[in-house]
Amino acid sequence: MPRIMYVEDDPSASLLVQRVLEAAGHQVIEVDDGLASIEIACARQPDLILMDINLPGIDGYAITTKLKSLPETQTIPIIALTANVIEGDRDRALAAGCDGYIPKPIDVDTFPGEIAAFLRGKREHVADDVLVERLGEHTRRLVDRLQATITELRDANVELRRVDKIKSDFIVLASHELRTPLTMIYGYTHLLKLEMSTLNLGPDIGLMVEKLGTAAERLTAVVDDIVNVSLIDADQLDLELMPFSLGMLISTIIDEFQQAIHDRRQNLLVAPMDHFPQVQADQKYLRRAIANVMSNAIKYTPDGGTIQINCVQTGDALDVMIKDSGIGINPDEQNRIFEKFYVLENTNFHSTSTSQFKGGGMGLGLSVVRGVIEAHGGKVWVESNGYDEVNCPGSTFHLVLPIKPHRPDLKRRDGNEEASSSI
Repeated sequence: MPRIMYVEDDPSASLLVQRVLEAAGHQVIEVDDGLASIEIACARQPDLILMDINLPGIDGYAITTKLKSLPETQTIPIIALTANVIEGDRDRALAAGCDGYIPKPIDVDTFPGEIAAFLRGKREHVADDVLVERLGEHTRRLVDRLQATITELRDANVELRRVDKIKSDFIVLASHELRTPLTMIYGYTHLLKLEMSTLNLGPDIGLMVEKLGTAAERLTAVVDDIVNVSLIDADQLDLELMPFSLGMLISTIIDEFQQAIHDRRQNLLVAPMDHFPQVQADQKYLRRAIANVMSNAIKYTPDGGTIQINCVQTGDALDVMIKDSGIGINPDEQNRIFEKFYVLENTNFHSTSTSQFKGGGMGLGLSVVRGVIEAHGGKVWVESNGYDEVNCPGSTFHLVLPIKPHRPDLKRRDGNEEASSSI
């Protein structure tokens, strides 16, 4: 059965043509979008394309010109099937690359025969002088459309920047407004915990105070992530570089997650790191970055899974690898997860947790990771064979950190500048 692709955005018109062609023994591929038709034509390789000229967005003229420029589709006959019947429309269609022209409404009696003729090799032509004139019109129309599109995109980009600034300003203001009362809650909760033994309020009150302190710590971490993302966006992350052992830092981070790992019955394997040289880095920010990746590994690894932490030295940098046996990440999302506010899970089923399986967050953790590592002159990426909650292909996060940052804008705590370079 000859395959005919019909590009038409009007469902009623498409239905009529489909029934007529199928009754004549053809297979019909219906497409209602011009841009989509390019990809579909390359993939499906139809024997003939019926092209509506009056398509929304990019019209049939431009789509035809594009199809005729591609090696996969340039030999496929394209027939203009359109209601454009004013003088010159046929010549314009042929100049744009169409091999034939059939006006609407179609004649159901003669239409199958016309299509059969084009399938057998019939082609319509236009005189050379007319072709040159119509090609000029077609080129000017494409340039005008391009100019209009660029103007629209420029205006839209300006508006997007304005909205993004409003959002960023709101986030900064909101985080600062939250920080003051949050500090008071955290401080008074700590004082109350210290006085619990003398107040004799009972174990239930003690448990409530403990939960209140945990909630305050969680909210403090969220506010810190918001502030850090704002500083990263503004390129104002003020790093205080000092030498320390990366292995010791990772050990203290692991201590924070021991209870969560125990509760989830997960296995944690940590390779020795004592033999690596000390790194020049901001310990506070680097601690946050590694902890964020650890938290993700715990949350997206099923109960009983395994998390491995390893490190290798490559030249003048250390590659910290945090590998899990979790549900993995689709290839097309492995770059997006480092964007701020990007979350993998369905937000309709969002469950805030720092350790439970598939527990959600605000989508800021990995954005902070990338900002912190890149601020040190390093790189971060993830490797995974895909997303699968049954087979659990796992993920491996790489945090490549220079032993001594070589960015000229970074200074050690003693004030000495490092030589310019990059990893």
